[in-house]
Amino acid sequence: MGKIIALANQKGGVGKTTTTINLAASLATLEKKVLVIDADPQANASSGLGVDIKQSECTIYECIIDRANVQDAILDTEIDSLKVISSHINLVGAEIEMLNLPNREKILKEVLTPLKEEYDYILIDCSPSLGLITINALTAADSVIIPVQAEYFALEGISKLLNTIKIIKSKLNPALEIEGFLLTMYDSRLRQANQIYDEVKRHFQELVFNTVIQRNVKLSEAPSYGVPTILYDADSTGAKNHLALAKEIINRNK
Repeated sequence: MGKIIALANQKGGVGKTTTTINLAASLATLEKKVLVIDADPQANASSGLGVDIKQSECTIYECIIDRANVQDAILDTEIDSLKVISSHINLVGAEIEMLNLPNREKILKEVLTPLKEEYDYILIDCSPSLGLITINALTAADSVIIPVQAEYFALEGISKLLNTIKIIKSKLNPALEIEGFLLTMYDSRLRQANQIYDEVKRHFQELVFNTVIQRNVKLSEAPSYGVPTILYDADSTGAKNHLALAKEIINRNK
């Protein structure tokens, strides 16, 4: 039975999508069957995995709103065991369309639960907001990875997210766990980055991944070629960091 992991942080620019793409590719490289759900209307995870969004006829939007067959939405990537369900700009309006639907917080859970039989890991790239789609993602997920940028205001938004997770646990998804806090855009030369790491570690202790994602130009270049970093430059720091993260997650879930 597979595991659904949401990547969430309502603060934008913390590396959520980069982590989703590269963690998924690393897990697939380690012979796991992986599915990425792009639940962000910007659809960056889709294009970063080589999907031409304009060509996608069935997206996560159709699965949620029109109850389209989820199998029709699954697309191939350049890595055999890595698939993706793309996003669509229509997802912006989906939250309003969902307001009148019964059990509106649990629609994504209904869509994704049958797929747990087919995949080892299903990763959901959430949008940088705590709206209804993100609540759906957290309700569907078994756990959540929280990317935290190694910068001064990093901890500011986390309390809001943790509060949301607490509410979802009590009302919608009692089994939801925190998979871990992941330090991203880390520059070990900066004293501040080390201070942030120590602070996050002090707050959240064993919930912080040992792996940190260092600042790496290859990570920002790869998406423009529509491939994960591991296919763009397997020897880059970014590729190695995400491979280490994938191994850490596999070990945690044994």
